[in-house]
Amino acid sequence: MTKTPCQPAVDFHCHIDLYPDHEAAINASETAGVYTLAVTTTPKAWPRNRDLTKGMHFVRAALGLHPQLAAERAHEINEWKHYLPEARYIGEVGLDAGPRFYKTMNIQKDLFRTILEQCAESGGKVLSVHSVRTAPLVLDMIEEYLPNDRGKVVLHWFTGGRSDLVRAASIGCYFSINAEMTKTERGRKLIAELPNDRLLTETDGPFTKIKGRPMHPTDVHFVVEAVAKIRNEPIKLINDIILKNLKELLS
Repeated sequence: MTKTPCQPAVDFHCHIDLYPDHEAAINASETAGVYTLAVTTTPKAWPRNRDLTKGMHFVRAALGLHPQLAAERAHEINEWKHYLPEARYIGEVGLDAGPRFYKTMNIQKDLFRTILEQCAESGGKVLSVHSVRTAPLVLDMIEEYLPNDRGKVVLHWFTGGRSDLVRAASIGCYFSINAEMTKTERGRKLIAELPNDRLLTETDGPFTKIKGRPMHPTDVHFVVEAVAKIRNEPIKLINDIILKNLKELLS
């Protein structure tokens, strides 16, 4: 049985439409009081996510075009643009230079630049950004195409170096931490060095696991507990910081 958090929590990056029962997963987050960002990987997924989260207090849908799908989905950028006026939250978007996807980097960069420019033109968007092996380039593009006063960026599952972390924080980026990041020495070091006012949590479910099963937003308290341990702080303090940061991000 999934433990229900005793106070509100934050899962700022979850593929909630990839669970076997999409609607039930949304309702579970809402009932448990977990502020959940339901990211999508393609604009074709937007209408259903939008409709299922309409009227929810804790769950919001994000309009995405995943960099790993750039090669086969690049033509959907026009559909993404069509839905943009409806969406405050954007994700999952970004760049991925991993071995499987490096060959599509030019397409990825074109799409990401378009997304950033469109968000800057619209203003007020909050982006959940993928940056595998591309942190410096992602930050370059954010600085060039999305001024801080035109949108906010949360770096999802960040794997950049310390200099990238410092730079990202200096330009106003937030970081959403998941359970997998707490399991590696590199991830723990990054978590320990994050400024308090830039810290958020995520599950990235169902791609991460807990006790042999996919994580759900209602499992995000495990992430909060791990972050508190790494930073040698009380669990409640860390959760309070995360909730405060969410409020600041969305203000």
